[in-house]
Amino acid sequence: MRGQGWRPDRRGARSGAGGERSRFRTVRSLLAVALALLAACDAAPSAMAPDTAPTALSDCNALAFEGADFVVCTAVPGTHRIATALASAGGEPYRGFSAFAAAEPERAARVAFAFNGGMFDDRGMPIGLYVEDGRQRHKLNRAKGAGNFHLMPNGVFFGGETDWQVLETDRYAARTDRKPRFATQSGPMLVIDGKSHPRFSADGESRFVRNGVGVDRSGRAHFAMSEQPVSFGTFARLFRDRLHTPQALFLDGNVSALWDPQSSRMDGSVPLGPLLVVEKAAKGGA
Repeated sequence: MRGQGWRPDRRGARSGAGGERSRFRTVRSLLAVALALLAACDAAPSAMAPDTAPTALSDCNALAFEGADFVVCTAVPGTHRIATALASAGGEPYRGFSAFAAAEPERAARVAFAFNGGMFDDRGMPIGLYVEDGRQRHKLNRAKGAGNFHLMPNGVFFGGETDWQVLETDRYAARTDRKPRFATQSGPMLVIDGKSHPRFSADGESRFVRNGVGVDRSGRAHFAMSEQPVSFGTFARLFRDRLHTPQALFLDGNVSALWDPQSSRMDGSVPLGPLLVVEKAAKGGA
């Protein structure tokens, strides 16, 4: 009896071990499925990251395109008013947003955002067409020369209270309609009739921080600036393929600067020339 009682129940032991192994395999399988689901969730955003943007929360928003980061600010007719600004009443160029804000506190309180607005000389004066409050301060420049401004065709960004356009310089010169309330000339054009500038390579070696402006078919003006150096090819495709602007104009390179009061951003590391100031339109009208 003692021996029979002492003998282990091998069948029961085998059955218990098998149950343990079965439960272990089940837990391991469930863990593998959970890890696979987590990996899929983590992978989805990264696959979209190169060309996605967050939901617009303000007039200026971050955007990723072709592996580069941009900030895009959009002016909407009836909601915003676009103006140029260059100098104080004394005639000295502001050379930056802080000086403009100090000289024009009432206007500064209405600013939605502002960018550098075209190319300029050593004194900060425009080298091409410049119109402010309906008055031409510098004539249209159709001369040939070196540098980005003269990479033809260049162009003009101009408009009135609620109608804004980008045109090649020759097309602008051929206009017969009313004079614009604001205008600034720069170059080169980025997009012409839905096509990139013919002199741009797909992704050239020249890389700079760049900013520009384009107007879409609904009349909205999109101002974009790269947050790191990019090629002209990438920058043109941003306007053509992502912002869908049939005409777009390069504003400048390494002096690119943004003032976005909503995010408390005011770039000011280098002296500027003309400014493009986008104000919030008065309630009840533009």
